[in-house]
Amino acid sequence: MDNYILCIETSNKICSAALCDFRNHYYIKENFEPNSHSKYLTVYIQELFKHIKKLDQQLKAVAVSQGPGSYTGLRIGVSAAKGIAYALQIPLIAIDTLEIMTQGLIMEQEDLIKKAKFLIPLIDARRMEAYTEIFDSSGKSLSPVKNLILDQNSFKEFLNQGTVIFFGDATTKFKKISSHPNAIFIENFYPRSKFMTKLAVNKYNNHDFVDVAYFEPFYLKPFIPTTKPKDLLK
Repeated sequence: MDNYILCIETSNKICSAALCDFRNHYYIKENFEPNSHSKYLTVYIQELFKHIKKLDQQLKAVAVSQGPGSYTGLRIGVSAAKGIAYALQIPLIAIDTLEIMTQGLIMEQEDLIKKAKFLIPLIDARRMEAYTEIFDSSGKSLSPVKNLILDQNSFKEFLNQGTVIFFGDATTKFKKISSHPNAIFIENFYPRSKFMTKLAVNKYNNHDFVDVAYFEPFYLKPFIPTTKPKDLLK
């Protein structure tokens, strides 16, 4: 009997779930419709469980993208992952969203990666802000996750050292204000569950689990709800 990990990624635009085995093979369900997580995630998980049952496979753990990212998306994904882990009494694995994106870039842009010294994912955090983290070309993290206000001098110390690939949904904002010759921009690049598979297996093998009862998404910024104009009249 094969053992599988369920990977859930809802931190951004894409609603994505995948099953992966310990040989890095995966079966994926996803939708690119914005804000579709509450509509599709449960359906996808049910379909993936049917796939497990049909092939007589066993679910060994649940992995979830922990953030930063969309507040609503993270809550939906983490709630589903915790519910499954608790009900089945299996481990819960949390993975940094920016690390997931970087692993995805390495998977999909192998030739381009060879030219780069640094990989810098950028997740939109509204206005001119972005969630970011610095990685080398092998995917090793070189800095903590942070919330950064982008300006024309952002990342200059890295750009001056060699080619830097910027990727993610906040890349368009930085591209408009950065003219450094060492910058490469990949726009509309999103975290997806298939990018989690290798990371999830590594964490499982290292017994790197989080507490199902107490784990919360990594929002980085506090949630500030916006007030609709009609509410001001009440």
